[in-house]
Amino acid sequence: MSTTDDVISGQAWDDFCDALKRAGQQVLRAETPATPLDRAEGWRYLTRLLRLGLEMHLEFADPDFPGFFAPSHETGKIGADNPDNLYLMGRINGRHEYRIHGTRGSVFYLSIGSQKGGYESDGKMEQTGFIDAADLQIDDSGRFEVVLSETRPVDAKNWLRIEPASNAVIVRQTFMDRKAERPAQLSIERLHSGARPQPLTPERIVAGLNNAARFTEGTAQVFANWAQSYLPHINQLPLADQALCQRSGGDPNILYYHSAWKLAPDEALVVHVARIPDCRFWNLQINNWWMESLDYRHQRIHLNKHSAQLDADGGVTMVLSHRDPGHANWLETAGHDIGTMCLRWVGTKDPVQPTTRVVKLAANGEWR
Repeated sequence: MSTTDDVISGQAWDDFCDALKRAGQQVLRAETPATPLDRAEGWRYLTRLLRLGLEMHLEFADPDFPGFFAPSHETGKIGADNPDNLYLMGRINGRHEYRIHGTRGSVFYLSIGSQKGGYESDGKMEQTGFIDAADLQIDDSGRFEVVLSETRPVDAKNWLRIEPASNAVIVRQTFMDRKAERPAQLSIERLHSGARPQPLTPERIVAGLNNAARFTEGTAQVFANWAQSYLPHINQLPLADQALCQRSGGDPNILYYHSAWKLAPDEALVVHVARIPDCRFWNLQINNWWMESLDYRHQRIHLNKHSAQLDADGGVTMVLSHRDPGHANWLETAGHDIGTMCLRWVGTKDPVQPTTRVVKLAANGEWR
C-alpha cells in the first residue's frame, strides 16, 4: 500500500499506536522503581515526551517555515531539564540559511547552539555550532540578529555555524531569579526562500507520527540508560562523562555532575561544596527516576547561585530529605524514595567536587 492509502485507511494511525506502545517497556525495566508514584510518573512521562515529540516532529517540523517551541518546560521534561532555564528549539535544514532576531532581555545567561541527530534516531544531539550571548553584538536598544549558515557572511555581525546535517537550533536562557529577569524575545526565519507553506500531505503526517513515536521511545531509553548507570554511586555526586553530556545536547559552557539518590523516611542527604568557584552560575536540582526535574512550580527542589544561603566560610551545604529539617537550604523529596540529581557549574575553570553523606533525622526533623 502507498502512504496515501495508509492515511486513508487508518493504517498509518495503527502503525503509530503500535510503535508508541513499545515505549512502555522503558518504564517497566527491571531496575526502575515500582512504587505507585514512580510508575504513575513513568506513564505520565511518556505522555509528556509524546507531546514534545509531536511539537518537534509535526507541528514545528517544517524547516522552510521554522518557529521556536519549548522542548522542555514545566509539564514536559527531558534529561534533567534545568528548572532555572527557559528552553527554545527551532527545526532547520543545514543546507539552507536562517536568521534569528529579537531582543536580549535581562536574563542572566543566554546561549544558542546548532545541533544534528536526535533521540529518535541515534540517541545523540551533537553540537555543530555555538554562540554565547556574552559574545553577541547588540545595539543600544537591546536588539540583535544572528545568521545561521555553513560559512560566515562577510557582513554578519553575529554568526552561528551550521553544517548540512544540522537539523535544530537550541536556545538556553538561564535565570538567577526568574521573577526579576526578562527573557529574550526571539524569532527565527529561513533566508532566501520565497516559498509559501503548503497544505499537509500524507507523507508529512506519516513522517511526523513515526518520528514522534520514535522520539518518545528513544528519549525514554536514552535517559533510562543514564539513570541505570548512576546506581553504582547512589547518594554520591561524581563528575559526569562530559563527552556523553555533549553528545546528548549539553551546553559546552557547563560542567555536569549526575547521580541518583535513595533515602529512607528518617534519612537526609547532605551535599556540601567547600568553596564556590569563580563561575557565572551554578545550581543543584532534584529529579525523579525518569530524570524529570520535580515540580519546581510548587516544591523547593533546586537551589542556585542566587537562592542558596552560603555557609559562614563561603561554601554551601544543602540538605535533601522527606521532612523539613529546619535548614536554610532544604530540598524536598516530594514524596519520592529514590530519584536522580544534577549539579552544574557554568563558566568555571576551577570546578569544586561536591561531597555527600547520608545522615539520620531526629524525630523533630532535625538532622545530625
